[in-house]
Amino acid sequence: MKPKIVIIGGGFAGNNIIRYLDNDKYEVILVDKNNYTFFPPLLYQVSTGFLEPSSISYPFRKMLRHKRNLTFKMGELISVDPENNSVTLSTGKLNYDFLIISTGTETNYFGMENVEKFSMPMKSLNDAIELRNYILAKIEEATTFVGEPEKLYPKLRVVIAGGGPTGVEISGMLAEMQSSVFRKDYPELNGLKQQDYIYLIDGASAVLAPMSTKSQQDTKQALEELGVKVILNTQVKDFDGKKVLLSDGTTIETENLIWAAGVTAKKFPGLPQEAFGRGGRMKVDAFNRLQNYHNIFAIRDTCILNGDKNFPDGHPQVAQVALQQGENLAKNFNKMSGKRQLIPFVYKDKGSMAIIGRNKAVADLPKQIHFKGFIAWLLWIFVHLMSLVNYRNRVTTFFNWLTAYFTRDQALRMIIRPKKP
Repeated sequence: MKPKIVIIGGGFAGNNIIRYLDNDKYEVILVDKNNYTFFPPLLYQVSTGFLEPSSISYPFRKMLRHKRNLTFKMGELISVDPENNSVTLSTGKLNYDFLIISTGTETNYFGMENVEKFSMPMKSLNDAIELRNYILAKIEEATTFVGEPEKLYPKLRVVIAGGGPTGVEISGMLAEMQSSVFRKDYPELNGLKQQDYIYLIDGASAVLAPMSTKSQQDTKQALEELGVKVILNTQVKDFDGKKVLLSDGTTIETENLIWAAGVTAKKFPGLPQEAFGRGGRMKVDAFNRLQNYHNIFAIRDTCILNGDKNFPDGHPQVAQVALQQGENLAKNFNKMSGKRQLIPFVYKDKGSMAIIGRNKAVADLPKQIHFKGFIAWLLWIFVHLMSLVNYRNRVTTFFNWLTAYFTRDQALRMIIRPKKP
């Protein structure tokens, strides 16, 4: 009987494990709370109506249709029982010989209840669709208050908390839409006085903190040229649905706060408190094995790995780490079945990039190579297209981008709200 591997989470890391694992040696069950995988770096394009959800997602069962000894089970991880080698899901229980936890992160509101209640997060496909509906609905509301500036401007003004890639990309996209798309769709708003409509707030001294100084400076300049008001060394402290309170005591009158300021890993009952480190991430050895457990592994943003000398404080929570850890762990399982020596994980930094707007992006490549503007934008387009799950996703996304590029427009701005049970 083949050993059973249960993989919790079908993101970048989980998918790469499946890709490189020798299925003839194991019985594999992939578990995810959704019945589809999706591409998080392009969530902001769904939220702004430039891509359909289906352009960046793909159903697990179709993706795994031709995989031997591999099945999919939909469910959310509730707890782990290491003594009995079992997990409890929202849809039942599963036994395992090996458990791999790759659940990623969830939004961190840092204990601010009002922010959690009134702001819009950007972590899931559901969040992106909700945000798209919310933004479009607010603009529709604003058209009924032309001539009443005290009611009008708070509906149009948007504050984005968090100057990482998500915050930069969505603020740049909204700023471009404001100067092009919205002027075409909402002519009744064209006579308004020039205002600061898009605010990007971050507690650090620069946007895109993990990137190079050149990328940070180029990004801030490009955002300001688009009309985004960038406020640094400042944090959002509260939001009551009507105004945002900042750490310097100032307030911004707005009904729209997009929260992209922090994430935290999920903790699961059944695992001891000492198994978790900074940010709720599970402490693992150089082989992604949970400390003090021989058959439980954690990868991706869920873990903080001890053993990579170049990253003593843990790896950055980016897609490349997840992909490389997934591949390395899968190959180690293949070696494990043949009782060969395992390979410790060492992260190879392939660079980072962020898009700001049309023909505007920044890219940091190895050996301190830096690009900005159109060349970086082309690099970003190519890398993200090739990273999508399958050929269909790439074709539909490329077609939507091509149309939007030449028309400065797109036709996905429908407010569609499924009826809640």
